[in-house]
Amino acid sequence: MPRRHIRVTGAPEAPLRAALTALRTELGIAATFPPEVLAEAERAARDPALPPTDATDIPLFTVDPPTSTDLDQAMHLSRLGTGYRVRYAIADVAAFVVPESVLDAETHRRVLTLYFPDERTPLHPAVLGEGAASLLPGQTRPAALWTIDLDTDGNPLAVDVRRALVRSRAKLDYAGVQREIDTKTAEEPLALLAEIGRLREALEADRGGISLNVPEQEITERNGTYELSYRAPLPADGWNAQISLLTGMAAADLMLAYGTGVLRTLPAAPDGAVGRLRRTARALHIDWPHHVSYAALVRSLDPGLPRHAAFLQECTTLLRGARYTVFRDGRLPEITTHSAVAAPYAHCTAPLRRLADRYTSELCMAAVAEEPPPDWVLAALDALPEEMAEGGRRAGTVERECVDIVEAALLKDSVGAEFDGCVVDVRDQQPTVGTVQLDTPAVIGRIDGDTAPLPLGERLRVRLTQADPGTAKVRFVPA
Repeated sequence: MPRRHIRVTGAPEAPLRAALTALRTELGIAATFPPEVLAEAERAARDPALPPTDATDIPLFTVDPPTSTDLDQAMHLSRLGTGYRVRYAIADVAAFVVPESVLDAETHRRVLTLYFPDERTPLHPAVLGEGAASLLPGQTRPAALWTIDLDTDGNPLAVDVRRALVRSRAKLDYAGVQREIDTKTAEEPLALLAEIGRLREALEADRGGISLNVPEQEITERNGTYELSYRAPLPADGWNAQISLLTGMAAADLMLAYGTGVLRTLPAAPDGAVGRLRRTARALHIDWPHHVSYAALVRSLDPGLPRHAAFLQECTTLLRGARYTVFRDGRLPEITTHSAVAAPYAHCTAPLRRLADRYTSELCMAAVAEEPPPDWVLAALDALPEEMAEGGRRAGTVERECVDIVEAALLKDSVGAEFDGCVVDVRDQQPTVGTVQLDTPAVIGRIDGDTAPLPLGERLRVRLTQADPGTAKVRFVPA
């Protein structure tokens, strides 16, 4: 599920960042790794298990936010006859993490990199996640190298993945990529990102898939007050995501044919959930004709518009039923698809930040090699879905609490003020309590009504009664 992107700038001692530091302490989020884990990571960084295949001649490049150093993926795109060849290198974490070691145990405890608005708590020690295992430019690294050949419309023709040594040539960022493509100064491997990305977006639309382009919010402190701004995703963000989606779909198909694997599955959203979204769209003055599908509506929205950004954020509620589904020995699960992708799909492209991806890579490489899965992979499979679910719950708690803190800081000087908004959620068993989305600023907070049920999906004038970063709560009542 796309998480809510919130970024906070300012000095570490500023009140908002101090509140986020206190939250990490309250939630028991470890700021550092145990000494024995750090020592093992240092040893692994010096002496990884390197593959015999050398693919360092492929001029790969990465596309990430400019400050990122945990680089999971590098790509090279080329023409192949009337179609295309996608080569996608994924960091090979298993080259560094020995099964049943203290480092392995720590990654199973952490499960995911946790993102706070001011910093992140990584899955792996920095010497690996931002160093020896990261696909940094100019550095030779072990990787799972995918080769996916596409036809002229962007459909896969052939898929291969195997271990190889790779070397990225350049670390690019989204804004720079977009600028080079727009000005037609990009060399062919980068220019093809737009060409292939658009083809894959068209295929996504044809199969009814959905990509949510949720904007990033940035909170900046100025003279003791906080200002909110947005960064809407660029087209290059979406094209880059399509390469990852292509690989995740290819991984799912490989594992389904192999008979053993880990899928990311999501049942179709129930009618009631979509009905709620229709009411929210109406309250936000978003035209949603009955003959227009949910997927088609989402593709028509502009994340740069506040009303559309608010609706896209609410759309993430339809993704909350996603889970990891393990199968083995040819016994396929009842649900094999991810309804938002509209196809079978697996997480395999972010092993530096997500535990499950390390196992998916191993299963895919075993499938291509027509070999049995490694014993250590099979031994971990059954516990993996619950580990990932628990990590997801922890990440969800972090996100909710961070949103509360940031929004309380943003509104702390506006207690008593009135705002226009819409009721986007109401508790089933307590219809006088719900959630309101303000028009400006785009804050989401709890609203407590009186005796009458709150009008779900309707516009409402509300008054702010509480906004305290110390308690991390924003509260409204009908005005």
